[in-house]
Amino acid sequence: MRVLIDHISKTYTDRRGGQTEALQGIHFDIEENEFVVIVGPSGCGKSTLLNIIAGLLSSSSGQVIFEGVRNDSSPYTAVVFQDFALFPWRTVYKNIVYGLEEKGMNKTEQSVIAQKYISLVGLQGFEQKYPHQLSGGMKQRVAIARALANDPLLLLMDEPFSALDAQTRVLMQYELSRIWEETQKSFLYITHNIQEAVFLGDRVVVLSKRPGRILDIVKIDLSRPRREDLVAQEGYLKYVDWIWGYIKDQAQETLRETR
Repeated sequence: MRVLIDHISKTYTDRRGGQTEALQGIHFDIEENEFVVIVGPSGCGKSTLLNIIAGLLSSSSGQVIFEGVRNDSSPYTAVVFQDFALFPWRTVYKNIVYGLEEKGMNKTEQSVIAQKYISLVGLQGFEQKYPHQLSGGMKQRVAIARALANDPLLLLMDEPFSALDAQTRVLMQYELSRIWEETQKSFLYITHNIQEAVFLGDRVVVLSKRPGRILDIVKIDLSRPRREDLVAQEGYLKYVDWIWGYIKDQAQETLRETR
């Protein structure tokens, strides 16, 4: 399965007829089992692009194509949001099986799938806890397990760790890298954090300021599995500096325009 984001553009029109161009000619692909990360300045249209790929928002032009898809029983995408989006009245287990219930899957099948992903994200023993009883990192583990339980072809993640404290965020980066390696699904991940992008990604798509255009697609040629000592390696630091150069230039250009 390959996903082609084929020259996507998006323009918003307000009630008075004014137009704001959010995205311009976005074109790249996501290969099977690939981890692609999108970074860019605030307001560059990253979340808009993710919502278009997820089918939650229409594009003004262009299309998203899922190539080589043969199993119609699997959803094309599932989304993990930054605000967890869990049902507070449902337990960890019940949150994870929600999509399976909606599909009409029997309880035995639900249980097998739920336990698989509860184990994958390290939530054994917390199945009957409610969201208010969990830490932020644990809530995001539930959200990831719920998304994966639906067996999407592409997992979309919109700054899922931005609400976490710094230490938990780093630990969740390690965990997400491990989860991706075990599931070998295609992931598309949005973040403002350049270090996070380089640590997680096979490729990093760098967007410009609004309207979002692709400035570069950086192939991250670092070994896997990604380990803690990676962040001290020269290769990692060079990728971070390279991408930061783009983001800094865009920020400086925006400042010049507002003076």
